[in-house]
Formats: sequence, structure tokens, C-alpha cells
Amino acid sequence: MLTRENDVEVHALHKRGWTISAIARHTGHDRKTIRAYLNGERSPGERKKSAADPFEPFLAYVTARLVEDPHLWSRTLCDELEDLGYTQSYPTLTRQIRQRGLRPTCEACALVTERANAVIEHPPGEETQWDWVELPNPPDEWGWGSTAFLLVGSLAHSGKWRGYLAPDMTRPQVIAGIDRITRRLGGVTKSWRFDRMATVCHPSTGALTAEFAGVAKYYGVSVDVCPPRRGNRKGVVEKSNHTAAQRWWRTLPDETTPEQAQTSCDTFCRTRSDARMRPTSDGRASVITVAAREPLSAPPAAPYPATLTEMRTVSRQALVAWRGNQYSVPPEVAMSEVTVSERLGDGHIDIATDSGIVIARHRLATPGSGAQVRDHGHVVALETLAKAGASSSRRPHRRKERIPPGQAARDAANTLRHNTTNTDDTGPQASIIDMSVYERAAQNRTHLP
Repeated sequence: MLTRENDVEVHALHKRGWTISAIARHTGHDRKTIRAYLNGERSPGERKKSAADPFEPFLAYVTARLVEDPHLWSRTLCDELEDLGYTQSYPTLTRQIRQRGLRPTCEACALVTERANAVIEHPPGEETQWDWVELPNPPDEWGWGSTAFLLVGSLAHSGKWRGYLAPDMTRPQVIAGIDRITRRLGGVTKSWRFDRMATVCHPSTGALTAEFAGVAKYYGVSVDVCPPRRGNRKGVVEKSNHTAAQRWWRTLPDETTPEQAQTSCDTFCRTRSDARMRPTSDGRASVITVAAREPLSAPPAAPYPATLTEMRTVSRQALVAWRGNQYSVPPEVAMSEVTVSERLGDGHIDIATDSGIVIARHRLATPGSGAQVRDHGHVVALETLAKAGASSSRRPHRRKERIPPGQAARDAANTLRHNTTNTDDTGPQASIIDMSVYERAAQNRTHLP
């Protein structure tokens, strides 16, 4: 195989009138090799394979399948090839497709990404765009599973946005997030834009659900649902999603609590996102300056009365964690599962057992303040139960405590030591030794062996 540098030298010497034999002697290669490169039969940097290419018999099928379906997964194609006798690996298939350029460009999709797009005007105070962001790998201490969710609301004109961190995307979480974000954005716009999320509309038709229609009327807004496959209509919030995932969530420390993470998101929006400079008709201005000029309506005095419900595990101290605070419950339910319910705007939470019996109601403390809200009756009951357990004669065993065999164990051991019975399949029988056998043996021995 000749390198590109060798190939250039061979062609240069040939143009000077050198013979193939002279070039072969000069470069140390075979004359047939030099002739093949000069005739263009071989390419520099590519070694000629000594054996037949095992992928060649499947080339026509792979080409035809990818022409028919440019988006066909390589893994699916590999499954089809294996049924046809393909014995090479999946990485080999992907490498062959990539090196040979077998996957064509999908013209239908290229029309979408390369077509001309109209500029959508967003007058001040006109529209707020909403979307969920799935955030992978939250800290294990949160107990949220493998994914956390961030509801992002962005003013379409100024680009000001805020986020609401939640463990799921249920309708109560959507309503709670909308209320919180709306107040932090400074007010309510004339309309809200959503994609076809099931908590807002029927995905198949785009018609609003009866539950969310009541929310929209409560806040006095109209709702615009994006048509199918028209995500570019809410490009402002899509860019905010990208910023939230790459600039905030990506660097969030592991030891952060959900309440601290929410505070961190608010701080990032105020100090980083709101400080972005944007061009305006009066020159460049920051996002917070442009947002301050938007004519927004005041939100309702109280949130929409949705009920948030989540499962919690009671601690050994009979406390339940909720929104960065701890609330007491009767000590009898310590280390068990309970249901915490908060009706937005009521200012209190209800804690119930699995059967739905409410065992505690507390006034809400400021979220994230680390307060312990404890009922006096719960405190007395917990102390009484703890003292009763400490004074009980049934103390736990120490790890290195000496505990010798007791009287019952010693009696059982004596029985085993003095047991002269022999047990077979028919039951216990007395052991009988026949001494006459030994007597006859002694009488028959008249001389030493």
C-alpha cells in the first residue's frame, strides 16, 4: 500500500520520464504495484483486501431497504440481515453504511428543515409559551426515580422565563407550576400556547379538556394549541428548555435538595437569563428591561384550587417531609407510607393513611425554610411511647453480649447425653448386647494365632 506522499512522489517521477522499473527500484515497491497506482486502479491509503468482502453479498439488499426507508434503524436492518445469513456484527454493519454512504437523505424531512419559515410576530403582553423538560438522573435522595420534570413558561416577546421543578407531569403539577411561574413572570398575558400535552388538551384533536378549560377561565386567558408537528411555533420556550437543561441542570450538585434546586433555578433565571441583551427598536436592552415594558394583567389573588397529592414515608421521629419542611404525625405511623395533600391556596396540608383516613392537618410553613411544624398532642404521644420503650424490660441485645445456655437448653442436653435408645424405621428400640457370642468365640480359641 502506498501512502499519499508515496503516491505523489511516484506520479512526479513518472512525469519526469522515469520508467516503472526505475521508480520501483527507487521506492522499494513491486512494479505491478507502481503500475496499478499510476493507472488509477488503486487509491493511496487504502489497502487492497486479500480476501473477498463478506459484506458484498448483502450490499444490494441494504441499499434497497435504505432507499425505501431512510429512517430504518440499523438495528432493525441487522435483524433482517441475520435472517438472510448475515454473520458479521452490528458495529460492522453501521460502519459499512457510514463508509459506503448507503443511507440517503430523506427528501420529505429535508423539506421541513430546509424550507423557508415565516417570522412570527410576538407583540408585548400577547403570549406565554409553556412546555415540559425531562431532566434525567436526579439525585437519589429525592426519591423521584430516573427523571425529574421542569415546567418552563416563557414570555414570547421578551424571552423572560421561569421554571417549576416537579416529580411528575400530572394536571395538579401543571396548574401549580403555571400559577407559580405566572406570578414570577410578573403577570398574565392574553394567551397561553401549549403543545398537545394530555393534561391540557386531547392530543388527537387538540380540543381543550374540561378540567383545563376551567383553569384558563379562572386566569382569564385564551389557549392556543400547536398543530401537530409544528414545534417551531413555540420556539421561544424551546430555547429556554435548552438553556435550562444545559446551563442549569447539567451543573446542579448531587447534594442539592428539591427545594434548593428550585431556588437555584430561580436564581439562575434572575442573574443569568434576565441579564441577556436583546435588540429592540430603541437599541439593545436586557431581557428584564424588555419584560418590564410588557402590559401584563395581574394574576388572581389565590391560585386555582387544584389538589397536589404525593406519597411520603414517615421518619422514625414521626415527621413527614413536605416542601423543605417537616410536619408531625401520630407516632403509631412512624416508618410507614402516608399521603400528603395540599389544596392550592388553602394554606394547609392534610396527611392521610393508605386507607384515606386523615391523621394530621398542619398550617403550611414557608417552603424551603427547614421548619418543624409539630402538634402538641403528637409530641406528647411520641415522648410517652419513647419512654415506655426505654423503661421496658425487653431491651435490645447488645452485639457482644454473653448469653450462656439456659435451664431448658441444659435439660435438653442432658437428655441427649443419657439417651441409650436406637431408632430405626420401626421406632425406638433398646440396644441389646448378646454376650454368648463372645463366650463361644473364646472357647473355640485353643491356641494363639
